[in-house]
Amino acid sequence: MEQRRWKTKIKKACVDAGTYQPYFDHVINTLAAILEKRDEAEAQYCEMGCQPVISYTNKGGNENVIKNPALILWDDLNKSALAYWRDLGLTPAGLKKLNEDGLKDKQVGFGDLLKDIGI
Repeated sequence: MEQRRWKTKIKKACVDAGTYQPYFDHVINTLAAILEKRDEAEAQYCEMGCQPVISYTNKGGNENVIKNPALILWDDLNKSALAYWRDLGLTPAGLKKLNEDGLKDKQVGFGDLLKDIGI
């Protein structure tokens, strides 16, 4: 999905959770960029046949089995995205923390938040 569409979904999820603040826009943009790259890594992984391990020939000509780099990148980007979701209050712990820090308290189910951002 494109960064622009991710930004819209993330902002809507923040609004629905009651955590949106205009000064979060930069964080939302960053998360949207991460998610776009994550989607690209997933597409590349699928193009490579969804193989978790691949053969790799090193400089010495030896063939080794390694974890698929596209899968590694996808996982790293997912972990980065999780930190941003947490900071925006889009995880249960993140929402609790933001509510404790003074944002309005609104009861929203975690499943509803994930559904809103397309997960």
